[in-house]
Amino acid sequence: MAFCNKLSGILRQGVSQSSNVPMTSMLGSLRYMSTKLFVGGLSWGTDDQSLKQAFSNYGEVTEATVIADRETGRSRGFGFVSFDSEDSANTAITEMDGKELNGRNIRVNLANERPSAPRSSFGGGGGGGYGGGGSGGY
Repeated sequence: MAFCNKLSGILRQGVSQSSNVPMTSMLGSLRYMSTKLFVGGLSWGTDDQSLKQAFSNYGEVTEATVIADRETGRSRGFGFVSFDSEDSANTAITEMDGKELNGRNIRVNLANERPSAPRSSFGGGGGGGYGGGGSGGY
């Protein structure tokens, strides 16, 4: 949290000293990430509504999502909860991490932005086969 606040201050200072480019979208993204929590160890019976209800004691929950398997539709055992304020998110981490929810002890921490998948070093997409179909000069 302190890192995000420090970075936010540096970005604001840089914007006011240099260009007229608005940084609100970047600052909004940082704020959004600091209020989004990862919740792991969920029971199979936990759904979006029960997850939201469990965390609503700590502040205004703006979104609660249990991640489901694409093929089976069954819970993958983790989800995300977003709050409208950083203070609410911090309180939820403190109060809910390691606590029982629907018969399972859950893990709660700040969500990390998912890194993009590395691109394959083979071919760079498209083509394939033996040479990708260039003219053979016949």
